[in-house]
This record gives sequence, C-alpha cells and structure tokens, in this order.
Amino acid sequence: MRYGHNHSFLAPVTLAVALVLCAATMQADRDAERAALTRLVAEIERLEPLIARAESERDRHDRVHFRYDWLRRDLVEVKSGIEAFLEDAEFTRRTFEPLQGAYHQ
Repeated sequence: MRYGHNHSFLAPVTLAVALVLCAATMQADRDAERAALTRLVAEIERLEPLIARAESERDRHDRVHFRYDWLRRDLVEVKSGIEAFLEDAEFTRRTFEPLQGAYHQ
C-alpha cells in the first residue's frame, strides 16, 4: 500500500509542475509573439523607400496607374493595428477602415 500513498502525493505535485511549465511556456509564446510583431512593424516601415522608388519609376502616361496612396494608407492601418495591440495589454477592440486591396485605377 505504500505505492498508493506515494502516488496520491505525486499527482498534485506533477500537476503543479505541469501548470508552472505551461504558464512559463505561455509567457514565452507571448514574448515571442510580441517580438515577431515588433519586427513586423519595422518591416512595414522599411517598405516606404521601396514604395517611393516604385512610384518614382512609374510611367505617368499609362492609362492605368497603381495607387501608391492607397497602398500607403493600408500599410498605415495595418501598422497602427499592430502597434495598438502591442501598446494595450488588454487590447480593447477598435474599428479600422477596410483595406483597399485593389491598387490600380
């Protein structure tokens, strides 16, 4: 019967260790997510010179033009949404303008 006694002691201890490890993993996942989102904001910011270059190389006489202003607006919306999430731990819901998506006119 000694085994049964040890077993009843080990179950709560095992559960407690599992919960601590799970909480640590969740925090690590949260930190990794925040780091990835921070890198994503930086990447969005790095797009501006590429967008400006593409815009400067367009043929102004073309009948159909790529709407760089719409692209920039959409990127600002995405970036501000990510930044709002990073700044607000509770992340209160907010409304965003719909993304344009189609960039030719």
